[in-house]
Amino acid sequence: MFTRKDIPKLKLDLKIQANLLDHDLTLQTRWGVFSPKAIDDGTILFMKYLDISKADKCLDLGCGYGPIGLAVAKSCPEGEVHMVDKDFVAVELSNTNAKLNHINNAQAYLSDAFSTVNKKNYFDQVLSNVPAKVGREQLSIILYDAFDALKPGGKITFVTINGLRHFIKDNFKSVFGNYKKLKQGQKYTIAQAIKQ
Repeated sequence: MFTRKDIPKLKLDLKIQANLLDHDLTLQTRWGVFSPKAIDDGTILFMKYLDISKADKCLDLGCGYGPIGLAVAKSCPEGEVHMVDKDFVAVELSNTNAKLNHINNAQAYLSDAFSTVNKKNYFDQVLSNVPAKVGREQLSIILYDAFDALKPGGKITFVTINGLRHFIKDNFKSVFGNYKKLKQGQKYTIAQAIKQ
């Protein structure tokens, strides 16, 4: 347990230096957000399998402090990235990190999944490092909303713990009519579907 004298130090923001999608990023984080001391292994694996075009319009669902969305924004300088999270601290940190890294084509805002996204047939890609405890009901809502938000030909790409891989496979097939496993590692699976 920490003592009272540790608290002021614990309240200070942390900094991570990362290279994602061949872009160097400085990321400010804080205790209480997901993986505050380092980029998590699922995100690192995920980034190796993303294919971003320079004019893509992307949605980073559950953006945390922004590692995925900001790296993607650097990869699509003629596009745009919407970063959403239901945690106001995550949204604040994502917007701070966009400014810190001079990224002008990404913005974070509060949204419980797609609740405030309000876009139909708009995105080229929906991307997410899906929390393990998100729940089957919420995942189902997310997939149908993602289908509606994607343009025809748009892609949804998720990284999940391996324990969710069959659920994601079955539901990608059910909602999108297709499924492709891009990679299965020791702990994480990267899955993709296309809106046809």
